[in-house]
Amino acid sequence: MPWREVSAMEERREFVRLAMMEGANRRELCRRFGISADVGYKWLARWAAGDGDLGDRSRRPHASPGRCSERIEAAALSVRDAHPAWGARKIAACLRRDGLEPPAVSTVHAILRRHGRIDGFPTCPGKAWQRFEKAEPNQLWQMDFKGWVKLTGGERCHPLTIVDDHSRFSPCLRACADQQGVTVKAELTRTFRRYGLPQAFFVDNGQPWGEPGGERWTRLCVWLLKLGVEVWHSRPYHPQSRGKIERFHRTLEAEVLDLRGFSDLGQAQIAFDRWREIYNHQRPHEALGQNPPASRYRPSARAMPGCLLDPHYDSGEIVRVVSTTKAYVSFKGRLWRVPRAFCGERLAIRPLTRDGTYGVFFASHKVATIDLTKPKTVSHLSEQVSAISPD
Repeated sequence: MPWREVSAMEERREFVRLAMMEGANRRELCRRFGISADVGYKWLARWAAGDGDLGDRSRRPHASPGRCSERIEAAALSVRDAHPAWGARKIAACLRRDGLEPPAVSTVHAILRRHGRIDGFPTCPGKAWQRFEKAEPNQLWQMDFKGWVKLTGGERCHPLTIVDDHSRFSPCLRACADQQGVTVKAELTRTFRRYGLPQAFFVDNGQPWGEPGGERWTRLCVWLLKLGVEVWHSRPYHPQSRGKIERFHRTLEAEVLDLRGFSDLGQAQIAFDRWREIYNHQRPHEALGQNPPASRYRPSARAMPGCLLDPHYDSGEIVRVVSTTKAYVSFKGRLWRVPRAFCGERLAIRPLTRDGTYGVFFASHKVATIDLTKPKTVSHLSEQVSAISPD
């Protein structure tokens, strides 16, 4: 007879009653009820043992010798509770670092999911970006402002972030009141005195490392050049070229800023300092083989100098001092415009390959072009846009 799912328990009890009748052919009853003889005799045994319900029993094994110990599960949950934004890979790395033998990453993920800490794996992972990485620490620092955060008092906090390209170490995470060049200069001075000078900065085109009109030369850039630090600009509208600091911002948002308010800049800075310590020295980083950034970082050997050095020009060069109020240099009886960032600075005028053209240089950096063949003075040249992946 066909098996009716809606009355499975009744069918089982009916089978048992019939099978226990005197002279019953139990194997024939099994065929009629559409079950095997083993199942039929199992039901009879359960009925004899007092199980009058004959409901479905759990198929879970009595023992799970391969299951993680309660100690491992508790340790994994403890790491997750301390760092709610960390995933299974980072937690497994922390367990291994603490002397525990972690299970597979998928097992750690199952532990977190079983205890309600996370959902399943994402179904649509993002497309991987093409990445570059400097060979040594301090060869390149990426710097940016994360989007401002509104404080509970109504003011704005502008997180200034710096990430070392090689190690992902963050030498600076400051809660700033604005995005002005003076503010950034003060924070960079503090950072340079502790960690030394990088060889170059990789920045976008916004303030204070770029002017609204598209000019790349700013007073902050000139100050960095005097320290021997170059400034590279990313291509406009290509944030993926600075993927490391963009990823740092996502992590900062998830682990510090999400659904959390700060009363003032001081409270925000306390939270930033506490998290930066964890990020640099404890948090496993997938791109670093689940090691923390501090494992690959060392301070720069180039110390912050006590005073700035001015450019040195040869005695035979044509040198002009830019006025402190007007951004022009005088040459061949005419005035030629230069970037305002060089007001008060000494610039050299050097002939180029074509007759009648000259370059205006700050040390070895060309900041403007003079073309005597044109009837009018020409505008200064902005620094050329660098490639997506700086060499």
